[in-house]
Amino acid sequence: MNIETTIANQRTFYQSNQTKDIAYRKQALCTLRKAIRNYQKAIEEALYKDLHKSSTEAFMSEIGLVLEELTFQLRHIDDFSKPSRRKTPLVHFPSVSFVVPQPYGVVLIMAPWNYPFQLCLEPTIGAIAAGNTVVIKPSAYAPHTAHVIKEMIEAYFPSEYITVVEGGREENLQLLNQHFDYIFFTGGTQVGKLVLEKASQNLTPVSLELGGKSPCIVDESANIKRGAKRIVFGKLLNAGQTCVAPDYILVHRSIKDELICYMHDEIQKALGDDPIHHPDYPRIINEKHFDRLCAYLHQGTICCGGRMNRERLQIEPTIMEVSDLHAKIMQEEIFGPILPVVTYDSLQEAIHFIHSKEHPLALYLFTTNREHEKKVLKECSFGGGCINDTIIHLASSYMGFGGVGKSGMGAYHGYDSFLTFSHMRSIVKKSNLIDLPFRYYPYKKWKEQLMRKVMR
Repeated sequence: MNIETTIANQRTFYQSNQTKDIAYRKQALCTLRKAIRNYQKAIEEALYKDLHKSSTEAFMSEIGLVLEELTFQLRHIDDFSKPSRRKTPLVHFPSVSFVVPQPYGVVLIMAPWNYPFQLCLEPTIGAIAAGNTVVIKPSAYAPHTAHVIKEMIEAYFPSEYITVVEGGREENLQLLNQHFDYIFFTGGTQVGKLVLEKASQNLTPVSLELGGKSPCIVDESANIKRGAKRIVFGKLLNAGQTCVAPDYILVHRSIKDELICYMHDEIQKALGDDPIHHPDYPRIINEKHFDRLCAYLHQGTICCGGRMNRERLQIEPTIMEVSDLHAKIMQEEIFGPILPVVTYDSLQEAIHFIHSKEHPLALYLFTTNREHEKKVLKECSFGGGCINDTIIHLASSYMGFGGVGKSGMGAYHGYDSFLTFSHMRSIVKKSNLIDLPFRYYPYKKWKEQLMRKVMR
């Protein structure tokens, strides 16, 4: 595939104005839904080959979310696309003001390996709904899923409208050296910086969905048993390879032992005594990440888990007490099934620790104390999160999902996806019936006096 030619063809197709037609966008979304349903078995098999995901987890965390987003966009695209009336200042009389969404044009979507189907297709849906053409770049670390996505898209869409570019670092750089009208990137902070640098050369707007160390606070008022179950769910999903997985726990000292005990019980209920050989337990994506995770196991006291199998690229769900807050495990995003536990004596102490790090992509608070809830929400900056649960805030088309600071910029899902891939044009339509004279030369004192009365 010649990348330059592909992008040129997409630009020509976009300029034909076909994608600006709402009926065309609807048909494309319906076609994509049909394609996914027809390829569902192949997608599930690819996710199993790449990450050892069960069909249940593949549907719950990838395919199902994409189908829900498709349904949402189809249901609301007519409303999203309508001009939106705005108030008009008196000085513009007689006029009407409105905002009209317009697609950016040719969009690049770069997806990571941890949710290789969902994180390719969810932003693609938003780009289609907004009327763009799309170049999709899946991760080379999940080659089976990337290939299925490419095969599926090629079977249902012309390349000048939607195309998939496979490959690794070389193809990434080739794409980033091209001029796109919008770039949507999901992945690590270091690559995100490169994307932003390359985009700046063409002043291309970007969305960056990155990561960070997402804290989970458990205070002394929390429902510990239920909280433990929900924390374990959030950490075990995709073997912890989730950008919003609980990265570490800050727990009140008085309930630390009880919480660890309940979390251990929940791990056993979920995966038995030998999680590594459980048929539904995902694996680590590759040896590089496996070795990085194994190094963390020596940086605290293991409470449960800790076993590993390099041949299978699996690490037991592991809970660790960590006392050295300067250890790498407390400085780097873990992105695996290892959960450090740190105690605190006062909520302010926990908040201070969160403030000592970059703004996280997610924050989770387990409490029944309303004052604690208000305090954390007021004082902590983070992309999004949950009270008394984990992860589920991103599984909604009714709220935007995105980071803040080094955890990302921009948001998507639902209406936020449509907005992300649309330029909102402000239009003033002036009547020809009357033309008030006070803004025109020659300036007179009475004109100035009138403006001073009106413009305040």
